[in-house]
Amino acid sequence: MTETLFEKIWNSHVVVERENEPSLIYIDRHLVHEVTSPQAFDGLRVNHRKVRRPELTVATIDHNVPTTDRSLPMIDETSSTQIKTLEKNCKDFGIKLFGINDPNQGIVHVIGPQLGITLPGSTIVCGDSHTSTQGAFGAFAFGIGTSEVEHTLATQTLWLEKPKTFEILATGKRKNPFAVTSKDIILSIIKKIGTNGGTGYVLEYRGDAISDLSMEQRMTICNMSIEAGSRAGLIAPDEKTFDYINNREYTPKNFDNLVEDWKNNLMSDSNSKFDKSFTIDVEKIEPQVSWGTNPAMVSDVTEKIPTPEEFGQNNEIQIESAKKALAYMDLEPETPIVEIPIDRVFIGSCTNARLEDLIDAAKIVKGKVVNSNVNAMVVPGSQMVKHEAEKLGLDKIFKDANFEWRESGCSMCLGMNPDILKPGERCASTSNRNFEGRQGSGGQTHLVSPVMAAAAAITGHFVDVREWS
Repeated sequence: MTETLFEKIWNSHVVVERENEPSLIYIDRHLVHEVTSPQAFDGLRVNHRKVRRPELTVATIDHNVPTTDRSLPMIDETSSTQIKTLEKNCKDFGIKLFGINDPNQGIVHVIGPQLGITLPGSTIVCGDSHTSTQGAFGAFAFGIGTSEVEHTLATQTLWLEKPKTFEILATGKRKNPFAVTSKDIILSIIKKIGTNGGTGYVLEYRGDAISDLSMEQRMTICNMSIEAGSRAGLIAPDEKTFDYINNREYTPKNFDNLVEDWKNNLMSDSNSKFDKSFTIDVEKIEPQVSWGTNPAMVSDVTEKIPTPEEFGQNNEIQIESAKKALAYMDLEPETPIVEIPIDRVFIGSCTNARLEDLIDAAKIVKGKVVNSNVNAMVVPGSQMVKHEAEKLGLDKIFKDANFEWRESGCSMCLGMNPDILKPGERCASTSNRNFEGRQGSGGQTHLVSPVMAAAAAITGHFVDVREWS
């Protein structure tokens, strides 16, 4: 019987399977952060339970951690309380924590891969929807709720309904790989299939255009699978995957043997059937800019903001949604994307704060200065990324251009810390969500790639970055 990659991973992790009911699935790795875990640990205490496999659970501080000087007292009491609570919970239950001053601290979806914790063929969960990032390594990685965090801590298993399979076939070659990035590819996919196009499915990205991407670029693709409504995103592992994982701090000692097994087993069979399929030609993709309040509301940088009727295409719900989004974003239909002015620029988040992202943004910024009307910041995805960037002198390039160079954390991605937009501030952001209030109450978010964000910081408005490369 032929199987897709997802089906192979699922079948190898089933503990209990019942017809027309959820299955009990074994979980290989559990990642924890400070926001979704406090109630889960309290539940363990109330029921006098231990963590079943503490050695398979790893914690970090990322959502609330300050990105400014960490030697100073924390101003936000809620953030301080959540961080202290996680520190106590990890100590009480014997869980490894990458704390506020740890050199391996960072966004949970960044540190998993860079430490070798994320492995092909594994099941990975975290109380955060963008856990799907790690599907770039051929892992079934997905976000869970607080009650599921408790269940995983207590049993190292989860009850799950089996998702369907959805093939995303990316063909062709990008004409300008520097300017047309993996962020543009995934935004283009979401624009086409919609924010609910992947609901009930695991997306598997296939094709030469995916194989052509680096591991960091693949992580961006899988990261935003959730914005299409899917359970997770997957890319079959290859030599790039194995090279990336090799010799990381937590890479298993039997790595070579594992690689042989992964090569033989972790790919969809040639004649396997997906429940759904979609094809996109990346040669036709341009740099993308979101104009609305969900990640499907995006346009090519050379286009104008569509009218609600153009966007909705006779769907009244979509038309009304576009009207509401334009009102919130304070934008007029048929405004050229390149005429949208910017107040803030945020280069960071689990989507685009890895070393390659910062290297590419620095190439745009080098020798230039941030527009006088713009406040721009760079927040590395982890302390490791930060130190590697500083070794390359990227921090100096950004600071010389009047960017703020910060410590690692989720930062302005979600407005759960001091890094937030003021009402009415318009931000070019490399993050993953442009929902109302996502980056701060009344803040207006435009999703773009790191190079597009960097160029907007210099000019004060969006530009076609292909003209800069």
